[in-house]
Formats: sequence, C-alpha cells, structure tokens
Amino acid sequence: MAPSQKFTDYECKRLENIKRNEEMLVAFKIPSHVSDLSAATAAVRMQKRPYNKRLKSEAPLRHSLRTRGKPPDTSTVGGLRHDLVGSKIRDKLSKENSLSNLVREPVPINMKDAYRGVTTGSNQQLIETIKSLSRKPKLDEKADQKPNFCDVDKMTRPSFSVDIDSLRLEPESIAQVVPGRILNVKFFPAREMKMVVAGNMHGNIGFWNADAKEEDGEGLYVYQPHSGRVSGIVIEPFTRSKMITSCYDGFIKLMDIEKELFDSIYISNSPIHAICQSPGDRNSLYFAEGSGYFEIWDLRAGKSSSSSRKLHGNMINSIDFNSENINTMATSSSDKTVCIWDMRNVGSNKLKPLRTIHHKRPVHSAYFSRSGRLLASTSYDDKIGLSSGANYEDVSMVHHDNQTHSQISSFSLV
Repeated sequence: MAPSQKFTDYECKRLENIKRNEEMLVAFKIPSHVSDLSAATAAVRMQKRPYNKRLKSEAPLRHSLRTRGKPPDTSTVGGLRHDLVGSKIRDKLSKENSLSNLVREPVPINMKDAYRGVTTGSNQQLIETIKSLSRKPKLDEKADQKPNFCDVDKMTRPSFSVDIDSLRLEPESIAQVVPGRILNVKFFPAREMKMVVAGNMHGNIGFWNADAKEEDGEGLYVYQPHSGRVSGIVIEPFTRSKMITSCYDGFIKLMDIEKELFDSIYISNSPIHAICQSPGDRNSLYFAEGSGYFEIWDLRAGKSSSSSRKLHGNMINSIDFNSENINTMATSSSDKTVCIWDMRNVGSNKLKPLRTIHHKRPVHSAYFSRSGRLLASTSYDDKIGLSSGANYEDVSMVHHDNQTHSQISSFSLV
C-alpha cells in the first residue's frame, strides 16, 4: 500500500486483525484442508446421475361430443331414464331397448319385433283382443248424442255433482304402463273394456287393459316403434284396428293390427311436435313440425293436401279441434301464445288467427271442452288459462304450479 495513503485508527486496527488471522490460519494449515475438501466435493458431484425434472401432469381438457364433431352417445340420446319400471321389464329393456336395435329406416316393423313386454305371448293376446273389438258393431246410436259436459250457463249440475273429498285412488287403479315419464295418454275408444294407450320419452307405446283377468296377467303391453319421445297418439274411434303415433325423431307411424305392423306414413328431418284429427275429416291428419310449421296430410293419397304454413314463431305443442264447430282449431306454442283458427280459410294466402291468447311463458297445451264453449291452456308461467265467450274473448287465469323442471304432460277436458 502506498506510504502516502493515510488511514484512520479504526482502519489500521482492522488491517492488523486481518493480518493476525491469516497468520493463525497458516499456522493451523487450514487453507490446504479447505482446498482438499473442495476438490473431493467436486469429484462426488461429477459422479451423480443427472436429475430429470418431472413434468407436471396437466388435467385433461373436457370437451363435449358436439364441439368435437362427434355423434351423441346412443345410450343417453333419449334422455336420462327414470327408474319407474319393474325389475323384469327394466332388465329386458336394458338389453333390447337400445337405439342400435331399432329400425330407423322407413320400413315396416313387425309388432312382434317391436314388442318389449316381459312375455312374448302377450303381444298376440293384445292383437286378438283389438281384432275382436274391430269385428264387433261400431258404437251405437247413443254414442252420436254428445252430452254437454261443460254447460257454463247452468249454475247447478246435480247429475254431475261430486264430493271431491270422497274421491280415492285405489291401488288397482295404478299401473306402470311404460318406463320413464309419460308424455301422452289416450283412452282406447271401446265401450267393452277400459284400456288406455300411453307414450313416453323413450319411444315406447304402452297399452293397459284395466279389465284384464288375473289369468291374463296385468294387461300391460309395451312396444317401441320410435327412437325418441312420443309427441302424439291418435286412435280412430270407428277404425279401432289402426292407431297413429308421432315422435321427435321425425317419424309418423301407423300401427295396423290387421297387418300386425308399425309402418311409417311420414318422415321429416324436423321433430314432429303434435298430431290431431278433425272430427269431421278422418281422412286427414293435422300435425306440427319444426319451428311453428303446420301440415295437413291426406291419409288416403299418402301426400300433403296443402302447402306447409308457419302459424307460430316457435314450435307448436298441441293441436285441437272444437267438436261442436269442426271448422275451429286451436294451437298452442312455445312463442307464449294460443291461437284460434278458422279452417275454412286454410287455403288463403294470408291465414290469420281469429283470436290470440297470450301467456307470459311458453304454452304447452290448449284443448277445447267437450261442449266447445271453453278452451283451457297450460303454460310455464304457472297459469291455466280459461277462455270462453262467443269468440273466446273472456279470458281468466287460474294459478297452478307448473314448474315440473321438464315438459308439462298434456291433458284434455272432459
């Protein structure tokens, strides 16, 4: 260090301490031991196996089948199944009720192949029962006298008075006709027996003969002519051997008991939401498909008898005719309206409704009473609409909890 450089007393003392410490380290040979230890540590480090860093596993990205451009899972395409069927029927359906076993092409399906009941003999039993009814004389003359079930002008109806508190639902009046939720129910038009037909969300059509004898089993017959939810059932009262059903799969099928077949009479790329027949025209079938479109199908000619018409802004959920005025038709729609139409103007270019009834949410059904004086509608707005008057101008809303978290089952007035 240069002699001219001056240090403070503190710095001088610090330098002396450093020099003294270095002399002590040399005396104990510590620097040589430190160098030997460093060399040995470096050699061991060179011999260690190289460390591969483990890559962090990332959670797989979950994409729906739709976004990946793949078809839906056939096991759930008809919706989640409800466990509402007995163990025997449930086991049989799990094996035979898959979409892969259904004939989706427009070819006739033998009733025996479509049968999904527990015993195969029951299929032929139902066929023979309906054939025997078809061979009997039609409904007698009294059947043409339509009683006035809903005479709103009468203040009292003693012949129809019922003590509501006395009503009971007996166990023998309950049956699991089809698996899952029932969306449509129709009475089979026969005075000789009490039989109902039901359609569910899985494409099943079930028959329940409530008058079946004990030796004939429970009187339950289940078929699957469709691959999706059944949207409509039509049974011609004077041709009881034939029944028409519609489905969201775009098929309208005719069940012919005489031929023992389910045959396709109409096929669409759009879902069929509702079907109906007019009391005055049994040769035509009225149905709704797609987003608010209305069609008239000639059953004899096997073709459309008029061009398709868009009656609503959203899908039509029900079609019904006034039994006392067969030219009056009502439609309900998810566009929140019920429309009343004069079918005599169906051929005009600008078909307009006679009356429009508004709800606050989608309307699932609208049906005339037996007398034709009332029109009832159900909606997701928790209201049942009752329309009356000469032109159904008097509308009242009755509160009813319709929040079923699913489609509201259809009903008809009697």
